Amino acid sequence: MATKTKRKVSTPASATAPQANAALSRRFSTSADFNPDYTQVKAGLKRIGILAGSFLVILIVLSFIL
Repeated sequence: MATKTKRKVSTPASATAPQANAALSRRFSTSADFNPDYTQVKAGLKRIGILAGSFLVILIVLSFIL
């Protein structure tokens, strides 16, 4: 059987360089633009903590009364 050979397709260096630079700048700019806002999450967690603490205090008080 004959062996298969792969042919290389040559491209000019100027055609590949802008694409590589654009891909690198696009990849790094998207990671720098990611700035999540957790204010609603913090408010929700604070509310859950206050409710849990108040229910715990109510249960402790009720255990002494009952």
